[in-house]
Amino acid sequence: MTRRTIGLLVIFVCLMAPLAADAQPVGKVWRIGVLHTSPPAVNASFVEAFWHRLRELGYVEGQNLAVESRWSHGQVEALPALAAELVRLPVDLIFAGGMTAALAARDATQTIPIVFVGVADPVGAGLVASLARPGGNLTGWSTQNAELGPKRLELLREVSPRRVSRVGVVFNPMDVGNVLGIRELEGPTRALGMTLKPIDVRSPDAFEGAFARMASEGVDAVVVLAGPLTNTHAMQLVHLTARTRLPAIYGRRDYVEAGGLMSYGVDFSDQNRRAATSVDKILKGAKPADLPVEQPTTFELVINLKTAKDLGLTIPPSLLFQATELIR
Repeated sequence: MTRRTIGLLVIFVCLMAPLAADAQPVGKVWRIGVLHTSPPAVNASFVEAFWHRLRELGYVEGQNLAVESRWSHGQVEALPALAAELVRLPVDLIFAGGMTAALAARDATQTIPIVFVGVADPVGAGLVASLARPGGNLTGWSTQNAELGPKRLELLREVSPRRVSRVGVVFNPMDVGNVLGIRELEGPTRALGMTLKPIDVRSPDAFEGAFARMASEGVDAVVVLAGPLTNTHAMQLVHLTARTRLPAIYGRRDYVEAGGLMSYGVDFSDQNRRAATSVDKILKGAKPADLPVEQPTTFELVINLKTAKDLGLTIPPSLLFQATELIR
């Protein structure tokens, strides 16, 4: 072998070394556990964004990836058993959608890495020590943003044909994320000269009574907080809201796709895509404790123009310009 040939081989090995470092272990099949609160159809588009990004990163189900999905169908009390089931399999990593799923996963294991999305306040909920240094086996993407609450109230005020003084907030007091959502609305409501009317619902059977209560209390507009219960029964809530003839805003776009007036919130498809990148880093050796919890960077305003017309509302040109999507 000539000196020139040896030199070329050395260069080739050096060039290929970084690729080998990033490659998946030969024959390794990663098992990812998915833990979600709502039925699969409710979060289908968001979760598909997660899988699509993983495929882009080289993970293919049936080849180097096995998936174990567990859905509680809106029943928060079922999550601990489902999380424990994933731990017993075991899985290499748990992908948790939402606050309650993340809490159930945290309680089930202190060793298996957990990546979460859609969590309002990871530090306040006790999921991580801090956003910059999570410190345990969890990391992920938060929905926490101080501007979300005030923005939703301002949007209601802009579309309402009359002065908005009383705002009804539909929430589940058993949902930690919903309770935090109520707290985040208290200060902005006072600052805008409005009165907050929390309307608690703990099951679908309570929906009818909740809207009757809002009508009797003279509510001018409605905020529906996203969570396992409300997301699972979004269609029913949209129908009840339409019956009140009141402007309403939701935390997720799927409510508007179901006929709700408008939504303003985090782009959950974007969060799920970015979460897949965190999963890739962890499977390649990074520790959740060292991966900062990311704050939301992309928000979307979705407006249903047909619903606005049915309610006799005129959407200001400024909002039409701001909208991420207009449903006609």
